[in-house]
Amino acid sequence: MNPTLNKLQPYPFQKLSKLLEGITPNPSLSSIHLHIGEPKHPTPDFIRQELVNNLDGLAHYPTTLGARWLRVGIADWLMRRYRLTTIDPDTQVMPVNGSREALFSFAQAVIDAHSAESPVVVCTNPFYQIYEGAALLAGAIPFFLNTLVQNNFALELTQLGEEIWARTQLVYVCSPNNPTGRVMTLDEWQQLFALSDRHGFVVASDECYSEIYFDEDHPPLGALEAAHQLGRNGFPRLVVFSSLSKRSNVPGMRSGFVAGDEAILKKFLLYRTYHGSAMNPAVQAASKIAWGDERHVIENRRLYREKFDKAISALSGCLDVSMPDATFYLWARTPISDVEFTQKLYRDYNVNVLPGSYLGREAHSVNPGENFVRIALVASLEECLDAMERIKNCCIRID
Repeated sequence: MNPTLNKLQPYPFQKLSKLLEGITPNPSLSSIHLHIGEPKHPTPDFIRQELVNNLDGLAHYPTTLGARWLRVGIADWLMRRYRLTTIDPDTQVMPVNGSREALFSFAQAVIDAHSAESPVVVCTNPFYQIYEGAALLAGAIPFFLNTLVQNNFALELTQLGEEIWARTQLVYVCSPNNPTGRVMTLDEWQQLFALSDRHGFVVASDECYSEIYFDEDHPPLGALEAAHQLGRNGFPRLVVFSSLSKRSNVPGMRSGFVAGDEAILKKFLLYRTYHGSAMNPAVQAASKIAWGDERHVIENRRLYREKFDKAISALSGCLDVSMPDATFYLWARTPISDVEFTQKLYRDYNVNVLPGSYLGREAHSVNPGENFVRIALVASLEECLDAMERIKNCCIRID
């Protein structure tokens, strides 16, 4: 077996199951699951129907690059959404089977494990654990940039010295961020691009939460949009990862895309050709129609906005929490340790949340996820409000 597998840590949800093992939740209360970021809003009927209408496509092998009409549809969406003047559907866009598998496999294609110095992969902390696993299995060493509440979770690149940046081959950023909900600013993108220009590393921007925001007039800034505004023609050393899972409530469809630097995507396509990761033809058809419609996405945001408004109002005065820039997560500071709070909330109130420390690593002498919990507002409005009342009661009893 690959000995590097021994370096992988248990997934956060495995750790959560172990934490709650042997605890009997309050039987008088129904269980409410807010620990995992799985959308629960209904899948739009027109997407479901398009899947059914294209089942004949199952009789054919799909190509790794996907159908051109899908790539054109994605490119059109990118230009509308991020006000780009152009993006080439033939060389700068590629469909993938959800952002997760692409984020992982991307490191395997980018990292040169045989370089003279041990390669480094940098990611923000706390973070989506796929980044760390991808780095380790590609033969790289992960380094972390802590995002801290006292700095409004800003991207502070000076945490790492020049000797680390000189060895860096790949940087993972997530904007809007999981779990903090923060969106990177244009100034932060400019600083990151400048480092990339100096040291030659690739930037992988995870934007799977880009369409869950709260002000219809101010959608979150994306990496391609930032590069365009800064005059970075061709998106040098930048690849963006996006997905329909959260945007269109189709996590089981496993549909997303990568877009950006043509030269990098050419090599990534070569890797994926051997990887056997072509998208199901019926899923391609349903994806095309999903990317082409915004009405269902606007309604999706309305549902989340209503839940956030009422949830934050309910928790006001008992839990340190504020409205995120985007995403469907509340990143809440806990009155006791995040692990103890999670156990108590489960035992006494039958509500599942995720300890923030499970999403972070100790770096620069601190785990920035400690004393936070991630609350995914994915359940129905009624369930979310019920859960907020239980969380409020839990905090009162702690006080």
